[in-house]
Amino acid sequence: MSALIVVDLTPIDSDLLSSYSALAAQSLVDFGGEFIAKGKIDVLHGDSQFLTKVVIQFPDKNSAKCWYASDAYQAIIPTRDQGMASQFHLIG
Repeated sequence: MSALIVVDLTPIDSDLLSSYSALAAQSLVDFGGEFIAKGKIDVLHGDSQFLTKVVIQFPDKNSAKCWYASDAYQAIIPTRDQGMASQFHLIG
């Protein structure tokens, strides 16, 4: 069964966020991950502290967890944290 990582984010530094995004996309390949949605949100109900949402699909939950724990992804977390405020959620 496929698994999703849903990222809620608000940009802090657009240059760092752009660098992070490119590196994150490359890091997904070995784990079968792919972006399926990315963009600003329209809140239909309730409050949201984040402005943007990203949805990444993986073949299964283990692949998603292995991607997040991978050396390639862990190496870009400092850039991520400087480029955006975020929360990551795993569904699956």
